[in-house]
Amino acid sequence: MNMKTKIVLFSAVLFLITTIGFAQKKNEPQSIINGKKVAIKKYYTKEELQGLQKGELLALYAERIESLIETLPYIAFATKPGITMSSLGIPNDAGNIKVLDTKYNSTAVFLKSINEFYGKILPYSDSNKLITAIIYYEDILKSLHQYSEFN
Repeated sequence: MNMKTKIVLFSAVLFLITTIGFAQKKNEPQSIINGKKVAIKKYYTKEELQGLQKGELLALYAERIESLIETLPYIAFATKPGITMSSLGIPNDAGNIKVLDTKYNSTAVFLKSINEFYGKILPYSDSNKLITAIIYYEDILKSLHQYSEFN
């Protein structure tokens, strides 16, 4: 075999492997809750929050809202990522996959819109009210963990 044939053959094999890899991922059941958007790295005390700059508070506020938006509407199904339609006994068929994809896309559009709003309007908010809201949102997120323990 000459070098040109080897390159063509190698490219074809690489293309087939890539195609098979993507085809398998497409059929895998998706989590109802987007795991990338719900993780909270740390819960804060009021004193810790009072020591942060307003920009940091704004980021924490937005992060907690995003986590709640990604979780709260779906607590009848799950409170953590990893629960799929299949694990709930819901058929993983084309219609249900389409509905779940629409949910993901709609949520992404909503979050983009709300983050634009936060970027322009939220900086005018009072730092103490931001701190109170962050603590409140964290309490809700903690209660979601307790809720899941009862099921």
